[in-house]
Amino acid sequence: RDDEETFKILIATDIHLGYLEKDPVRGNDTFVTFNEILDHAQKNEVDFVLLGGDLFHDNKPSRKTVHSCLESLRKYCMGDRPVQFEILSDQAVNFHNSEFPWVNYQDANLNISIPIFSIHGNHDDPTGADALCALDILSCAGLLNHFGRSGSVEKIDISPILLRKGRTKIALYGLGAIPDERLYRMFVNKQVTMLRPKEDEDSWFNLFVIHQNRSKHGATNYIPEQFLDDFINLVVWGHEHECKIAPSQNEQQRFYVSQPGSSVVTSLSPGEAVKKHIGLLHIKGKKMKMQKIALETVRTFHMEDIVLADHPDLFNPDNPKVTQAIQAFCMEKVELMLDNAERERLGNPRQPEKPLIRLRVDYAGGFEPFSVHCFSQKYMGRVANPKDIIHFFRHREQKEKNDSDLNFGKLVGRPASEGMTLRVEDLVKQYFQTAEKKVQLSLLTERGMGEAVQEFVDKEEKDAIEELVKFQLEKTQRFLKERRTDAEEEKIDEEVRKFRESRKKNTEEEDEEVREAMTRARAHRSEDAVLVAASSDEELMDTGLKGTGDSDDGLPATLSQRRGRARGRARGARGQNSTARGSSRRGRGSISQESATSSRTYKPVSVPAKNMSIMDAFRSLKPERSLNSPKSYSEDIIDDDSDLEDISVAPSSRVNQRLVLSTTPSGSKRGSQSQTSKGVDFESDE
Repeated sequence: RDDEETFKILIATDIHLGYLEKDPVRGNDTFVTFNEILDHAQKNEVDFVLLGGDLFHDNKPSRKTVHSCLESLRKYCMGDRPVQFEILSDQAVNFHNSEFPWVNYQDANLNISIPIFSIHGNHDDPTGADALCALDILSCAGLLNHFGRSGSVEKIDISPILLRKGRTKIALYGLGAIPDERLYRMFVNKQVTMLRPKEDEDSWFNLFVIHQNRSKHGATNYIPEQFLDDFINLVVWGHEHECKIAPSQNEQQRFYVSQPGSSVVTSLSPGEAVKKHIGLLHIKGKKMKMQKIALETVRTFHMEDIVLADHPDLFNPDNPKVTQAIQAFCMEKVELMLDNAERERLGNPRQPEKPLIRLRVDYAGGFEPFSVHCFSQKYMGRVANPKDIIHFFRHREQKEKNDSDLNFGKLVGRPASEGMTLRVEDLVKQYFQTAEKKVQLSLLTERGMGEAVQEFVDKEEKDAIEELVKFQLEKTQRFLKERRTDAEEEKIDEEVRKFRESRKKNTEEEDEEVREAMTRARAHRSEDAVLVAASSDEELMDTGLKGTGDSDDGLPATLSQRRGRARGRARGARGQNSTARGSSRRGRGSISQESATSSRTYKPVSVPAKNMSIMDAFRSLKPERSLNSPKSYSEDIIDDDSDLEDISVAPSSRVNQRLVLSTTPSGSKRGSQSQTSKGVDFESDE
């Protein structure tokens, strides 16, 4: 019964606002369904809404998506109806990442009638240098309460939000999305702790909301229910899209698990074809009741599988017209699914007109697929996904392989687009584990490389891979220098191998390396933006100087030409990394490509160049000898911060000035051109 001591909570997960927002047919599906969810919350006068992650589909939602979300929250969640429960816990701990560490309905400047509590999912998780996500924008605006964030990868302490309504008390725990393998390892190492109230801990109803893989996708790529504490009463499990909202009891831990599933079809897989629901949870004392509410605005999705080999009476692979027979059979199946969708829509006018149709055809056994494009043209305007109606695949039987080989049968047992959750990180790891010895990693680690590729793919960190390689290279070079390893290739290889093995065993240090490399990648992106602006200003200044004509007075025409070319090359090199850019500045005004026979000697720099190998790093530590042969000349470039621009020509090959060129006659054409004394103007940007 609804009374003064009963909590009413609307539960939903995986709303995925903005999914296919540019699709002319399905673009508004997520926004319409989100409005329906909030409308149910308003009509049922719930105490609060609990979301289990993935409110947004993209990590960086578009302006349209954010605007539509703000419109809905302001329309349904703001009002004069008073909130009937109170918060007893320390809100500075519950909302420690916010500049406004208190629940939004207690803000004197806001008028909230339906508070929303939400954790983040894997689609809208915090990223970037400031570790912000789209939920933080809503939280800062006072429209949503973002909780369940963990700032540490070494230890997680989950502190509950303590709620009380009358004599009913709820301890609300939340844990936002964390990479499954990392969280699995932390659970195994006892690094996850759920804190409990000190007073009357048995009188609280413990509600836990989590956003992780529930079904097993790999050895450690999921979270077993047995990892969770047994004092929990109900777990709301997000991330899984199949609707299993009716609470099911875990026989070992004795708690109940509710899996609301997604409110929109994001993949044409069997789990998405289940009817979509949200839940209205009633809690009084230690008792609960889950009421299922069917969503009426969700686009219907019908799916069917066909195995051609199971119909030998209809299809013979040797028949030249078997392809036409298969196509006619598929058309009959699609028409039947369209009829079922139309009958289902008759009783629900709020349902979108065009349904989603999926027909998966297994053509193993010698059959050939027909043209999907031609087939889809017949259903334009009748279905919402005409290009994806037919999906051909062949079921491959698993072959016996050695334990050391990769079992590709498991990877291709079903179509990749049908919900397989292989991650880029796993594929990178599997590739290097099964690759030949000559392409095995000898300096980098598979785990670090996989994490960097994952960041590049998921978070669009374009410098992630490069920065990780540079970071691990520099770390290895420092290790070798500290060990004072002899500059012999065999000894260096052995030391590198030992160092790599020690890093692979220390997973926490490796995670720290990846985070540091990602931080450097983001900082590098910001630095590039500053350098682009500075480069534009400097080009304008150079143009002004050339206009006066003062800088080149008294210098030969050859020198003036070379200065122009050198400036062009120096500016053209600004797209490199910070180390290479520093070298470009000091090398501004270097000799043109005509003097190809010259030998150059640079002072060694401590920071390794972009493509410097381990052997190059050791060679750079040795003082280089200047070749003073009669048919060559040498440059000496000293890194000087002074603003003086001295130009001198002398026969000596070692003079402690900005540049010394010693020239001798040469029989070649290029040598004869270099007989004239050459002066090069060096400008210091530092």
